[in-house]
Amino acid sequence: MIQRLAQLGLLWPLTRIGAAPVSSISHAKPSATTQEPANGNLTAADEQLLEEMEKAACLFFWEQASPRTGLVKDHSRTSAFDDHQVASIAATGFGLTALCIADQRGFFPGDKIHARVLATLKFLRETMLQEHGFFFHFVNVETGARAWNSEVSSIDTSLLLCGVLTCRQYFADSQIHDLATEIYHRVDWAWMLDGGQCLSMGWKPEGGFLKSRWDTYCELMMIYLLGIGSPTHPIPPETWGAWARPIFHYDGLRYIGAKAPLFVHQYSQAWFDFRGTRDQYANYFENSIEATKAHRLFCIGLQKTFPDYSEDLWGMTASDSARGYVVWGGPPPMGPIDGTLVPAAPAGSLPFLARETLQVLHTMRERFGAHAWKRYGFVDAFNPLKKWYDAQVVGIDTGISLLMAENLRSGFVWDTFMKNEAAQIGMKRAGFRPETGR
Repeated sequence: MIQRLAQLGLLWPLTRIGAAPVSSISHAKPSATTQEPANGNLTAADEQLLEEMEKAACLFFWEQASPRTGLVKDHSRTSAFDDHQVASIAATGFGLTALCIADQRGFFPGDKIHARVLATLKFLRETMLQEHGFFFHFVNVETGARAWNSEVSSIDTSLLLCGVLTCRQYFADSQIHDLATEIYHRVDWAWMLDGGQCLSMGWKPEGGFLKSRWDTYCELMMIYLLGIGSPTHPIPPETWGAWARPIFHYDGLRYIGAKAPLFVHQYSQAWFDFRGTRDQYANYFENSIEATKAHRLFCIGLQKTFPDYSEDLWGMTASDSARGYVVWGGPPPMGPIDGTLVPAAPAGSLPFLARETLQVLHTMRERFGAHAWKRYGFVDAFNPLKKWYDAQVVGIDTGISLLMAENLRSGFVWDTFMKNEAAQIGMKRAGFRPETGR
């Protein structure tokens, strides 16, 4: 668990490879506010699979959250009974968004969903421990008390805020709107800069700010855009250009990337809609398409070593494994790759590479269903070569799979979240503009 704290809480000091701007492949597209969801002509079988995935994921966020606090467990067993007591504020952010999806899809009674959202926001605003508006990464699910000596986390608070702001826009309720607004407006983004140009990864009461900063491309985009768009404690727009954008090349593909798992190309784009837009460096939606293509080719290229990998079966990202939590991926290869498959890798990239990722998810369900599919949908990870199937699901992996499935189907999360003025202002101040043809 200490290893997981280092990997998820503090992440890792990502290597700065270079800061040169990149011009990604440019396509003439309408602006993100008018573009149709890239649902890729879904078949009836696709819709059924995604519906079942979403319903199962929403059940996790309903059953594995405290009805009193609304906090969502970091991970749980694949059955309804689970005695874990540690919640993650990142999982809670995904969970709040899941409640919006569940209401919009009619998965649970609307009055119960409304009450759960209200209880969660009240707890976050009135009871939950916070420091300058930022929250501890891991907390007790029933009390909100700090767990595992975790840090006050800038990225995990941002994931939580994305869920909070999605609820603010979705529910036509003045109390929800006011509570969500207060939670967001309280965050002192300038404090998290700690006198530097790039945001700190976090703070601990025992030692102050962490040395690691968000200074190179990864899942960091949401942190900066929320901070730049803040109406109360903003950070300068110049911080958007302060982090590096390393260029990666793989099998003829060129993209901004990181020596990190595939999720870094997914998380910010679960809420922020970058389709049809670009800043001075890239079209980040197109960039994630290229990165997903590279990851797919990388996995297929491992087939000689791990014969379970194929065009129909690929994908890894930070996840559980037979040896515990592992940060793995590629290209370039990282982690002790052993043939494990992680459903959240293709599922989190559904909007980027719809047909290819759906093909993988269909194969996983059809070939390994009884072992790899449980009450909450896919298990977090499994290894057919070793006949190992995880007995757990991880909240953030279940969350990214759910949100990206819905974005592929309808664009609902994008459309709802992007109605927040702060999101629009953040992108405008960071220099985003509609993509135009060359």
